[in-house]
Amino acid sequence: MRPKLFAALSLAAALALGHQGPAALAHGKEFRKAGLEIEHIYASATAPGQPHGAVFIKQVKNKAATSDRLVGGRAAAVAKSVEVHQMVMDQSVMRMREIPGVDIPAKGRVSMDRGAKEGYHLMLMNLTRPLADGDRFPMILIFQQAGEVEVEVEVVKVRAGHGHKH
Repeated sequence: MRPKLFAALSLAAALALGHQGPAALAHGKEFRKAGLEIEHIYASATAPGQPHGAVFIKQVKNKAATSDRLVGGRAAAVAKSVEVHQMVMDQSVMRMREIPGVDIPAKGRVSMDRGAKEGYHLMLMNLTRPLADGDRFPMILIFQQAGEVEVEVEVVKVRAGHGHKH
């Protein structure tokens, strides 16, 4: 199998496994701006040569009276670009696709966690280095209303059987 195809399939399989994020994130950092709360943001560790990585957020809360939308991000320390993606079922096959953004309803919340039914996550495209367990890197999330929100992402190794409950 070609290395790029193998890496893409490996990442898709890891995203589809669901509920296998680390339990340690239950006490992770929160980041706040303009009524938004970003709770427990983390990236999956990657293998050397893997071209892309994934970032998950346990939940994005919007305490504001107006809705907002996560439309992208930047993580220049580790990737050339950041895209908003969703895992969707297409004719009994799980597929990942880029989407224009994730709506965060007023006074509501959205899960972008591994295994969440909506399948939302952020993709780190064209990694400049592997993401190793225990690493941290800065990232900027871009929202239509709140603007840029600076966060720190922890890299974690996904371990089967060490998931957290929703």
